[in-house]
Amino acid sequence: MNRDDIIQQVSEKLRLIRTEAGYTQDKMAEIIGVSKKTLVQIEKGRVLAGWSTVVSICALFRESETVQFLFGSEPLEVLETVAREGVDYRKSKTLGGRVWWKPIMKSNGFVLQQNILSKHYRILDKHNYRIYSSLDGTQAKQRFREVTQTQE
Repeated sequence: MNRDDIIQQVSEKLRLIRTEAGYTQDKMAEIIGVSKKTLVQIEKGRVLAGWSTVVSICALFRESETVQFLFGSEPLEVLETVAREGVDYRKSKTLGGRVWWKPIMKSNGFVLQQNILSKHYRILDKHNYRIYSSLDGTQAKQRFREVTQTQE
């Protein structure tokens, strides 16, 4: 999944996200910071939302079923990884990946997981802190080996 994929998917689902939240076009446009005319154009598929609009939508509506269906329970993690061109080393607390993640490797209290929707990878420590995420599976596996070897 890359930036263009995310923009495409969110643009296609914008009307559904708005109706799920119970907002009129006027209110939704105000919330996400675009004109009503632009919102209508996006909803009709005539234009795509810009990256900053997509980020706003995913941040403000991250709890919506539609956004979670697109990106899993942590849509901002997907956006952060894509925005940082595939790799993110910031440490942040997660829910442990019980729903949208499949374990790939486990060792020394660490787990390498892959998101079943976005297909990106992340490494969690034994306290479910994300210590790394990447779009590249080979790179993620290499980083996992490095992290688990230093902890032995």
